[in-house]
Amino acid sequence: MPENRDIKKKNTTKEKILTAATALFSHYGYKGASVRKIAAEVGIRESALYNHYKNKEEIFLEVAKNIFSSPFSFSEDEVKELAFRGKPFLQKYTMQYKMLTFDRKNENMFRLLMIELMQNKSLREQFMSQYHDKNIALLSEGFFIMMQNSLIRSCDPMLIAYEFISTLFYIRLQVTLLRFDAYSTNSLATQFEKHVDFFWESIKI
Repeated sequence: MPENRDIKKKNTTKEKILTAATALFSHYGYKGASVRKIAAEVGIRESALYNHYKNKEEIFLEVAKNIFSSPFSFSEDEVKELAFRGKPFLQKYTMQYKMLTFDRKNENMFRLLMIELMQNKSLREQFMSQYHDKNIALLSEGFFIMMQNSLIRSCDPMLIAYEFISTLFYIRLQVTLLRFDAYSTNSLATQFEKHVDFFWESIKI
């Protein structure tokens, strides 16, 4: 029993570290969010933090993994069910993407990740595996099911996946750039839905 309590306490501390680190990275950037600040925010000694993570980069990569992998929690059955219906698959995927885009905390981390991608090889590898590869695979599967059921024209499903997600990513980047200079993003509020409508009309049979 004591051992189980220790494991639970360890997990809770790790969760607190990640929560604190996410907030601090978002506010101060990678360089400004020191291990000392993270430990102080959690309420533990800096030396105690190293019982959970070996350095700040490891914490940052764990935070980034959550940002990359959290958006699209489709189960295999849900992918199939929505893809059988065609457009609803694209609508749900896009709605999740839009919610993340306009979420302030997530948007701040996205901006930071875009900066750090150019400087951190481990982060680039994680971005490709956790974000790029997984999302292309998810979309490709959905488009393949649509083709099998004669909902859309036959084509390379991976190519269509690239075409679909690239516009979403660009809109998200636009939102980030506008907010960086404190400009309004109201003009982009409906672009996600418009993209789905335009794309569906372009590929449906």
